[in-house]
Amino acid sequence: MARTSTPQRPFGRMLTAMVTPFTKDGSLDEKAAAALAVDLVDLGNDGLIVNGTTGESPTTSDAEKDRLLRIVVEAVGDRTHVVAGVGTNDTRHTIELSKAAEKAGAHGLLVVTPYYNKPPQDSLYAHFTAVADATGLPVMLYDIPGRAGVPIATSTLLRLAEHPQIVANKDAKGDLFAAQQVMSRCELVYYSGDDAMNLPLLAVGAVGAVSVTGHLVADRISAMILAYEAGDVELARELNDELVPVTESVMGITQGVIAVKAALTHLGRPGGGPLRLPLLSISADDKRALFEGLADGGVVGFAS
Repeated sequence: MARTSTPQRPFGRMLTAMVTPFTKDGSLDEKAAAALAVDLVDLGNDGLIVNGTTGESPTTSDAEKDRLLRIVVEAVGDRTHVVAGVGTNDTRHTIELSKAAEKAGAHGLLVVTPYYNKPPQDSLYAHFTAVADATGLPVMLYDIPGRAGVPIATSTLLRLAEHPQIVANKDAKGDLFAAQQVMSRCELVYYSGDDAMNLPLLAVGAVGAVSVTGHLVADRISAMILAYEAGDVELARELNDELVPVTESVMGITQGVIAVKAALTHLGRPGGGPLRLPLLSISADDKRALFEGLADGGVVGFAS
């Protein structure tokens, strides 16, 4: 069955995949995490992803994930959708994280394709349905073959869309026609999971974005989405064009979380500061190029 004419947004319109702040000694910075969550909602996010890979989730313990999620829910859970990243390459572990996230007050789950072990499609279907069956929370799939090593096939997405708890897909596949094939045949809601594809995915039916650059320009991405939805495609294109240098610099110079933390540190906003190995802080050359790109993109606080 094809989608209805009115798009549904189970997790909001503009979501940022939040970085995880750490103190100088490497522990979770709880005060900065709460402040960053408030800051991001004030910037225009009506959804936040907590404990995603941009939040360095492979390096945080289960206890830290639980504490971070509770902090964000307490800080902004009455103002925004709080979605917990729970994806791992171990179904049992993902289910444990999902149940913990439900107890912590998450409004939904983000479940990435199991990485490295490259499950075949029947195994992917079994993994996602087992996770969806484990709680009462709505699930957003995360299809990112460039990182996970395997795509979620169109046929598998169509099967998964039949599950009542699987309501959305964060699409970072870079295949617009594959997205069209799914959206034309079922009610699975699409979010752009790649800042470079935000407007193109809107054009084929996506309802919003899960963004890394949203740490800096959530208000402008949201304005672009609203312009497109209002039928002002020219304005949406203009706004999107203005954001190209931001996406190029944040996502193209180094790893996204490295760039975001460097930018937040420069701006004196919460969320900057240390990373955990295997990620290192930005190099001097990369920082120079990053800041030049952000200035070209009109990000306030960076000299043009």
